Amino acid sequence: MEKSIKHIWKYGFEAENNLIAPKINDLYNRKSKHIVDKFMRMFKFNMWFLIIFSSLFLIYSYFNDFLLGGILIFVLFNSLVLVNRNLFKTLRHLNTNVPSIEYIIAFNEWLNKQVTMNKKLAHYYYPLLFISFMVGFYYSVGGQELVNEILGTSHQIYFINGIPVFWAIGMALITGLLAVFGGALYKLDLYLMYGHIFKKLDSLIQDIEELKSE
Repeated sequence: MEKSIKHIWKYGFEAENNLIAPKINDLYNRKSKHIVDKFMRMFKFNMWFLIIFSSLFLIYSYFNDFLLGGILIFVLFNSLVLVNRNLFKTLRHLNTNVPSIEYIIAFNEWLNKQVTMNKKLAHYYYPLLFISFMVGFYYSVGGQELVNEILGTSHQIYFINGIPVFWAIGMALITGLLAVFGGALYKLDLYLMYGHIFKKLDSLIQDIEELKSE
């Protein structure tokens, strides 16, 4: 069919005087703007969520004998926010004085770089999050009582410098697993939060690439 949608899109971009071209360009403009704006809103929301959650958790930990864990988690979350804010600032380097089609492709490339960077960081911050929580719990009154209740005074052989050996071994194993699979956990978190945006972005990029290849 000569006037198929692909035919209209393809030649609409090539012929500047074609009356269809402005409508197609406007369609891509609106789609591109919607995707980028949605991502930016969600990104800012998630960063503020980490800041507020870590602050409230710090306050909670102060009144519930978990202050060390609260401080460690607060520092870790806000360090993650700081890193991602610096990465987000590089978005300004993209040239906005280009057609929306070119911009959305550049945005997709920028986004992939940020995902790759955070995936590498995930091999560190997931283990650190676990260690922060467990160290905070161990040095709390409740943690000490639990350790004493499980091991008891008759099991002092399992302590080295006041640290329970099996506890340390278990922590080391779980920390190692989180370090190995941190990237996969990050991709899962990313899909749960931004999956629908990535699908729309991939669909739009695929349409553009198909039109260029014909």
